[in-house]
Amino acid sequence: MSTPVLELTDVTFRRDGNRIIDGISLTVRAGEHWALLGPNGAGKSTLLGFCGARTHPTGGTVRVLGEQLGRVELQRLRRSIGHVDPRHPLRSPLTVHEVALTGLTGTVDTPLRWTPSAEQNAAATAALDAVGMAGKAERVWPTLSQGERGRVLIARALITAPRLLLLDEPTTGLDVAAREQLLATVDALDRTHPGLASVLVTHHLEELPTSTTHALLIAGGRTVAAGPAAETITTAAISAAFDHPVEVGYDGGRWSARSPLAQPQVAVLHSVR
Repeated sequence: MSTPVLELTDVTFRRDGNRIIDGISLTVRAGEHWALLGPNGAGKSTLLGFCGARTHPTGGTVRVLGEQLGRVELQRLRRSIGHVDPRHPLRSPLTVHEVALTGLTGTVDTPLRWTPSAEQNAAATAALDAVGMAGKAERVWPTLSQGERGRVLIARALITAPRLLLLDEPTTGLDVAAREQLLATVDALDRTHPGLASVLVTHHLEELPTSTTHALLIAGGRTVAAGPAAETITTAAISAAFDHPVEVGYDGGRWSARSPLAQPQVAVLHSVR
């Protein structure tokens, strides 16, 4: 069995005296693609902060890429972690190619007096090609659709050849077509970046890619269920996590959810006399 890419062991986190995370453990290995599911306020963003070496737990142990938080230089560690956040705060009219390059510098904008090498430019082109955006490399950020921006941010995260990819609700704000394009891009990483491990945060089952292998369900800062996706994303577990009866469906590698309480409306046709 391969060495874990990510290990959270009985982690806790307190803020203003309130326990936000309460004894959660998680082990992610190379090539595994985890979904982190739970209602709003469950603690998903806090957990992702641990995974990305951005936040330290109050208790427990976090090991990322074999390094324990608190005993490693964080900037060096973060260079091996790709992070995709659709709330990327870029305001400058950078080109798609330039945005991808900022993944190398770890900055939102292009640093002053920094010029990429030929090798770095080639890496940006390759990353954009992997997400189907190489043909739009000279487009500027403000003109992109939300879906195109999401795919560029994935390229930005991939440019450093990370071993761990974190996706924080990557389909937020997308219409159905853009969502499906982005999920297809995520699914393709299994082929273009074999061995890459990932953690994707969402609270919508319809937003899970077909490449999802495992899932962690949390509620109130605690684990509800964890393990292989088929055994974890179930009607009973999802209903428990969201504290509401939810009927889970699975077809063609994709999940869906609906309330069994919802009854279809029957149209009554009245003849005109």
